Amino acid sequence: MSDALLPGQFADLETFAQEWCLATETERYAKRLDSSIGELQAFYDAFFPRIEEALAYCDQYPLDALPEDVLNLMYLLYSLVAVSYSVEAWHQGRIPDTGASAITCVVEPVP
Repeated sequence: MSDALLPGQFADLETFAQEWCLATETERYAKRLDSSIGELQAFYDAFFPRIEEALAYCDQYPLDALPEDVLNLMYLLYSLVAVSYSVEAWHQGRIPDTGASAITCVVEPVP
């Protein structure tokens, strides 16, 4: 039995899956804030070039019947979205000049 969180063709991303396969926006936001820009950049650099491949892989399955490894891949995509502006624009986890503001998501998209 494998401990892999992701489909086999994404095995090279398993090290990121351990930390970034997060089911809620609140978890992803907290992880982004708790990560250094170096950690965010490393995740972004490893996964960003594979967005199209990951989306195409997820699109093979109906949203209401995703196998667990594919759902984890989708969570990884959600996390990439959460860190993209941090890497591309702000160069830090927190949005500049927002002080102590926070995001509290009360309803999550499914899946």
